[in-house]
Amino acid sequence: MKILFTGGGTGGHIFPLIAVIREIRNLYSKKDLGFFYIGPEDEFGSILLLQEDVRVKTIITGKIRRYFSFQNFVDVLFKIPLSFIQSLYYFIKTDPDLVFSKGGSGSLAVVFWARVFRIPIFIHESDIVPGLSNRIASKWAKKVFISFPKTEYFELDKTILVGNPVRSEIFGGSKESAKDIFNLTLEKPVFLFMGGSQGAEFINDFVLRILNALLTEFEIIHVCGIANIKAVQAESETVIKKELEKYYHPYSFFDEEKLRYAYGAADFVVSRAGSGSIFEIAGAGLPSILVPLPSAAGDHQAKNAYIYAENGASIVMEQDNLTPNFFMEKIHHLFARPENLEKMKEEALRFSKPLAAKAIARNILEYLAL
Repeated sequence: MKILFTGGGTGGHIFPLIAVIREIRNLYSKKDLGFFYIGPEDEFGSILLLQEDVRVKTIITGKIRRYFSFQNFVDVLFKIPLSFIQSLYYFIKTDPDLVFSKGGSGSLAVVFWARVFRIPIFIHESDIVPGLSNRIASKWAKKVFISFPKTEYFELDKTILVGNPVRSEIFGGSKESAKDIFNLTLEKPVFLFMGGSQGAEFINDFVLRILNALLTEFEIIHVCGIANIKAVQAESETVIKKELEKYYHPYSFFDEEKLRYAYGAADFVVSRAGSGSIFEIAGAGLPSILVPLPSAAGDHQAKNAYIYAENGASIVMEQDNLTPNFFMEKIHHLFARPENLEKMKEEALRFSKPLAAKAIARNILEYLAL
């Protein structure tokens, strides 16, 4: 039996696939099941999948932008047709028994050929607002797994609410172990700032603007992105007060182990509102402030964030409204009322769906009669 995975190529697509693959292996220990992946060129994602013993084939992909751009002509006339040709070649070579798609650029070509060759299709949608690829693929899919109860567009008879698959290995870190790993003092509450798998320049700039004010009261672990780490380190060195340096810990990106201990160390999280980040924060049972990316397609990050915050698990701050004074006032208000922080933790855990990956894995194996 062969299962073919596909997705957009960012961490938001790759990490859930890894979670599902691990759960399939936990549930089915025989060696007669092969795992394959076809998706956009992404060195980091390919390495992660290869570590899971997944055979990876990459394709050139394009996308249709919802605004005028000359790049649309290049993508529509050249890249997208090429992605279909490449996908056909790899699809025939793989000859899968089932295709599981996370959506995103590059996945549509793979799912299209699955439809042509009558291979069963399962898809998972992370966000409340589905992307174009998953909207199209849902018409052909046997099952559509969703993360949020109010997900738009899909036919109800196909949908199964499971949550967003997260790797169980990123939970369970302790403060004491994290202290050594991150050289923390633990003299103050620990804030974790994250911008998603790519980092977020706006959040980085905001942290640097209020760095000294924050460090006076909190210790900070700041994940700023591989492309941004040098600039953040250089600027922080020019603005930070000498006596506060020991409380600031900037990092480019966390591997699984470091992420586990970062969540274990944190008392509070400030993050973008991608579905992956939300479900990880919820699974860690951490109070948070979410800052949705304004340019996210269909405004899906804002919609994700507000649904998550409905029951008090988090506070949503729109990027345009995120000012130093407003932010610090909100933080002071929260930390002056520990019962509010406890309520946020409880609601975060209540929202989390720790068995999402297992639920998808069971559905796949049951369909394949394994």
